Amino acid sequence: MIPGLITSDSIRPAKLALEDGTVVTGIAVGHEGETGGELCFNTSMSGYQEILTDPSYHGQIMMMTYPHIGNYGAMDIDTEAAGPMVAGLVVRQFTFRYSNQIADESLESFMRRHRLVGISGVDTRRLVLHIREKGVMNAVISSVDLDDASLVAKAKDWPSMDGLELASRVTTGSAYDFSSGDGARIAVYDFGVKQNILRSFRDRACTVRVFPASTPLAEVLAWSPDGLFFSNGPGDPRAMPATIATVRDAAATGLPMFGICLGHQLMALSQGLDVYKMYVGHRGANHPVQFLETGRVEVTTQNHGFAVDPKSLGGDAAELTHTNLNDSTVEGLRFKQFAGFSVQYHPEASPGPHDSQYLFDRFLELVRDVRGVESKPYVLPVR
Repeated sequence: MIPGLITSDSIRPAKLALEDGTVVTGIAVGHEGETGGELCFNTSMSGYQEILTDPSYHGQIMMMTYPHIGNYGAMDIDTEAAGPMVAGLVVRQFTFRYSNQIADESLESFMRRHRLVGISGVDTRRLVLHIREKGVMNAVISSVDLDDASLVAKAKDWPSMDGLELASRVTTGSAYDFSSGDGARIAVYDFGVKQNILRSFRDRACTVRVFPASTPLAEVLAWSPDGLFFSNGPGDPRAMPATIATVRDAAATGLPMFGICLGHQLMALSQGLDVYKMYVGHRGANHPVQFLETGRVEVTTQNHGFAVDPKSLGGDAAELTHTNLNDSTVEGLRFKQFAGFSVQYHPEASPGPHDSQYLFDRFLELVRDVRGVESKPYVLPVR
């Protein structure tokens, strides 16, 4: 531990144990307790609150590679859901005191209020290298059980993300109207949709209604939407056969369709393409993606542990539109059998900061061409 980095009045020990037997000791932050899940890492330098509240991270322990976390506090405007969605937080240096005039509270207070367990004082650089070499694995954080053997056993027994359906745990309990405008009517299938995705449609004067993940297609169509959107979310898309069938049926309606992240994977599966679990996954705000149509490179935000298998492309289902310049993974598809496209990354996020906003406009242009409904184009904010 580096002296002087911890400023909390009460220092509580905690341990992080991985299923391969690795155990590290640190200081408990947030709620005193125990939690487990798949340990993954995010390379973003800021945006920790958006990351903690992103429903796509449900069931995962998040390790931040940037060393200083908590220095600008926490605020309601930065949440993507009602509360934290990660299972736990791992950081190098946790800041108990913050400097930010618009913050509502400290990150410590936010974590305690939402009963989020965390650990600080961890050599995250070493652990990230370990995961990159060994692959993502389950882990347990505890400030109540400090026995190494016990914690490793708990990590080994934790359910694997492979084959795990999680969207049903984060979707809305009932349909609700998010916005009303004079543009297109967009029906959103909520598998864990981020608030900023909904705001992106609202900013374009769309009328948006959000539906639970298991909503029958007939119920959605009864609302008379102009376009269908399939959201991001957690878990293994291959464990959602009923949803895949719904997406397949939706493609036959002739309505324009757009999918992001999990929605992208579900659209691909509905057309006979394959999806696989990645060795490490992509989680960060600095991933370069090339739009093959223009050659333009976008700096993107990503959060996924599954991806579309490029070997399943080449037929009549879809064509590749975007590719990751780090590892050539599939980042975007245009479907050939219906009016629709999808991307693996998050265009509603702002690492570029506006590199990928055009995708919402392209979807609404598709809606206009198919349905004859105009929507307001996106206008860059004035700073």
